Amino acid sequence: MNTEALDARYRDLDLWPTELAVEAMLEGQMAAIAAIQTQTRAIARAAEAAAERLGASGRLVFVGAGTSGRLAVQDGTELYPTYGWPMDRMVFLMAGGIGALTEAYEGAEDDVAAGRAEVREHGIGPADVVIGVAASGRTPYTVAAIEAARAAGALTIGVANNPGSVLLEKSEHGILAVTGSEIVAGSTRMKAGTAQKAVLNLLSTAIMLRRGLVYEGRMVAMRISNAKLLQRGRAMVQDIAGVDAEAAASALEAAGNEIRLGVIVALGVPAGEAKTLLEANQGDLRQVMRVLEQRD
Repeated sequence: MNTEALDARYRDLDLWPTELAVEAMLEGQMAAIAAIQTQTRAIARAAEAAAERLGASGRLVFVGAGTSGRLAVQDGTELYPTYGWPMDRMVFLMAGGIGALTEAYEGAEDDVAAGRAEVREHGIGPADVVIGVAASGRTPYTVAAIEAARAAGALTIGVANNPGSVLLEKSEHGILAVTGSEIVAGSTRMKAGTAQKAVLNLLSTAIMLRRGLVYEGRMVAMRISNAKLLQRGRAMVQDIAGVDAEAAASALEAAGNEIRLGVIVALGVPAGEAKTLLEANQGDLRQVMRVLEQRD
């Protein structure tokens, strides 16, 4: 595997001046991002398929082991506060369990039976989208979970850093970021991890875009959880609805601090009707705005 190979250029890395070592590591990080350039079409296609498959009840399922699993969990957990994606519509399958987020569990990534069993236990099926991440592309736990999920009818997406890997072969949508050998041999938390995090960011954000959770470049479905976000939410309502600050604040309060509802209320729609409109349009504010325009 390229990600495990020793790069002769860095054999004496521990003897280098620290600044030169840091410069070399930075170059590696930049190369990791560049490795994604060829995958934009694959990411877009996977995102479009995922957004369609999720429908009104499908779940996003993140699968991985070690660093890859931690990155997947991190990406998924940010979708609720950022885009309002419900936590009950997310599943995290981490080799060794959630405890493995902070502590390594010996042999967990090799547990094929656990990967299959957890897919069954969570009732993963045709409405779900399963994203498996592995630098090697052959981690037994992750591959087994992807195989089981696909057999159950779920849409499967694989993210790996080695070409020709079994994870990509077993997934309906494969995303390959060839990052090559690491500056510290086998330390895939470096280049491979950076590329994986970037791919996950692009993929999940594109899914949220296609689900209608972004309007005019704004996070209109974000959860308001502090004073800063409350102010941001009021500003969004004010700008999108074209009302003054006081009217925006009042509408957002009437909408229970739900920004999309606040916009609709600010446009003169009663809160109850606004909620019905938003639900009828699967939470897509742009579609609701079109409906309101047609009324006028």
